[in-house]
Amino acid sequence: MENTKIEEKMGNGAANGTGFVPLVTVVDFHHARGPEVESWFGAEEGTDPAVDNEWPLLPFMALSDGAHASAEDFSYFTLLRPARDGLPATSLFGISCTRQMDASALINRPAEVTRSTVQKAVVIIADSPQFFGMLRERLGVVTKAWFAQREFTDVEILRRFQESLAEEKKRGELGDREEYLGMSLRELVREFKWQTLVLFKCCLLQPKVGFFGLYPGDIVLTKTQMLFFGSRCERLCMMQFSLISLIPGLIRNLQDCADPEMDNYQKNLVKPTSLKTSDRSSLLCYMGLPLQIFGKGSLFGPYTPLQQLDILADFGTKSYIVGSTNSILLQQKDRYSDILINLDELTINITSASLRSALALSVADRRWIDFITQTVNDTWDESNPSRPKTMGYVGSEEFIRLQFEEYLLSLISSVKCHNYLAAHAHNPKAQLPQVEGDPANDFGIDWIEAWTRSDNYQIWNNHTESHLFDIVEPKHPCAGGLTIDDVQRRIAEQVKEMHLDERFAVGKEVLGRNFAAGKEKASTVFNKLYADMEVFRENQRKKHEEAQAAKLAAEKNGHANGSGPTSPISQSAPSTVQSVGSKAGAYIGSWGAWVGEKRKSGWGRSSSSSSVTNGGNSKRNSTATLNLKENSLPKSAGEEKVRSPRDSLVSPRKKSFEESIFDSEVEAEGLRVKSLGTGTPDSGVGSPGLVVIGEGERGGEEEEREGGLKLDQVAADGNVWGEEVSEEETEKERLEKAERVAEAVQEAVGQSIHS
Repeated sequence: MENTKIEEKMGNGAANGTGFVPLVTVVDFHHARGPEVESWFGAEEGTDPAVDNEWPLLPFMALSDGAHASAEDFSYFTLLRPARDGLPATSLFGISCTRQMDASALINRPAEVTRSTVQKAVVIIADSPQFFGMLRERLGVVTKAWFAQREFTDVEILRRFQESLAEEKKRGELGDREEYLGMSLRELVREFKWQTLVLFKCCLLQPKVGFFGLYPGDIVLTKTQMLFFGSRCERLCMMQFSLISLIPGLIRNLQDCADPEMDNYQKNLVKPTSLKTSDRSSLLCYMGLPLQIFGKGSLFGPYTPLQQLDILADFGTKSYIVGSTNSILLQQKDRYSDILINLDELTINITSASLRSALALSVADRRWIDFITQTVNDTWDESNPSRPKTMGYVGSEEFIRLQFEEYLLSLISSVKCHNYLAAHAHNPKAQLPQVEGDPANDFGIDWIEAWTRSDNYQIWNNHTESHLFDIVEPKHPCAGGLTIDDVQRRIAEQVKEMHLDERFAVGKEVLGRNFAAGKEKASTVFNKLYADMEVFRENQRKKHEEAQAAKLAAEKNGHANGSGPTSPISQSAPSTVQSVGSKAGAYIGSWGAWVGEKRKSGWGRSSSSSSVTNGGNSKRNSTATLNLKENSLPKSAGEEKVRSPRDSLVSPRKKSFEESIFDSEVEAEGLRVKSLGTGTPDSGVGSPGLVVIGEGERGGEEEEREGGLKLDQVAADGNVWGEEVSEEETEKERLEKAERVAEAVQEAVGQSIHS
């Protein structure tokens, strides 16, 4: 019977027995006076609960800082209801829904509405937060419907809403609702990972006695101050409710959290004497749960406005868990927090060195929380984060909650075992053979020592049996030393926390863009180079074709000119031309030397010929113009054999053949042959060449070649010796004369060479 009363206290708490009727109120933001209470529903006529209960900060708690930045926001806060009419002081809990709309959309715009927007909050005040999940959904719907009327003077919907809440409270239906609706543990574990266990163990430390200063005897009472910061008020508050809900039964026993002076829970707590192992509530009660972290000297404020900072700085406030959306507290975090949780950046900053040392997780702790984190990540569903994508039990909200419950039961059982072993360390008969070592080591000895100095530990230890380790095995859920699996898991988690995939993804994207740009530029360069090469090749091809066409045209022109008397050299192959040129050059060179000697000796007329000495060199070159008759040329164009120069030379008389060689008349249809020096393209290197010049080139000037001489053109008159040539000479006689002249020249050349 005694245990039944304790279970009733764990169930609904002392506040639920006060008969408090839920209230509904409207808070308006006045352009000059700021937030203020506008109306109440559920209170007695002519009364103002804010004044009666001394709630001057209620408007500031209902309208959170930054609520104007969103279309809809929710705020959660705590209020103190002082003792009255024989009822003890207790904590009340408020939830508000804030919305805003354009003032121009109002049907009847009041005169006091001078701003462009109207901002109001509908607030519910209840005696327990265990069914806030259900109230939040209903409050959002009602507030939206009230704003949709565009007439705030019509409050019938709010009145009926409050009446429905009072009726449900009277029937006891509110206490049977799901108490954890809206408190997402999956999101908490997903965002903070292994640090979720750090926050959980930090909540249990509460106020602590630390040894600081120069002397070990200096005992300083310090605080455990947890400050949550975030720009979204609803998320800020629900994270705190989710965290404290990990302690079984604590949500139903928050009657002392609104003020540091209250201590009703400890005053009414009775030590259990019986246990029903088949009943979970009886087991939790016998094990001393919930651990009351909000007792005397403690405060819980899911949303705490700046106007409440004086309570946080009060000497009687030893520990608290509060939340704020104002960034001013970030500038004074060292003053108002030992541990700061920034929800916008998902960071945890522990400013107290002693607290940081105590909150270091052991190997078993890290292995346990990594298992839960991995389970949540494997079953995460972006479309619905509140439940696993497998729709199963593993990874669900209930799964996480029961895992923490098992951890906490193992913790308190191990601490009891630790205390027993320490008390009977010198008694061999009191040893526990079934327990290997000290199981409390797996939870962290530093944390165990810090927890034993907290108020909630003292309450728990004084109201529980010393042999709880006989009920629950005193062993960490993941007991054991460090293994290779732990190392691999930690490395994997650390790599994941470094967000290397995201960084590499950005680097890969940048590299891809640069590579694409470089590839495009390189492709452009290669394409341009290839195009230039193609243009160059095309130009070369065109030049080659033009050269071939010019060559063919020249050959055709040569054949066309060959209808008259042509030189046999012009119709022969290049090798034949070179051979004939060499022979002709040799003969003509000999003739030039012979003529020079004759002229020195005074033989012949000097006016009938001309000679030029090149640069004083002893070597002389001469050019002879030969008169070739059409019938003296070979009949076949492909004939390789070239006639001797004697066959093509014509002289009027044998006695004057020496002079007629140089002064003979060139026939109109004949060709002019010029002896060049060495190194000409036609004759090759070092050999004289023979150039056949067409009739059209007869009037041009002779160019001086390297190593050769430029000879003046001989007189066109064939009678160079003053002798008359008979016109009646036949063609046969002309040929005979030419043969005789050639033979005479050959003999003269031979004699000059031998001499």
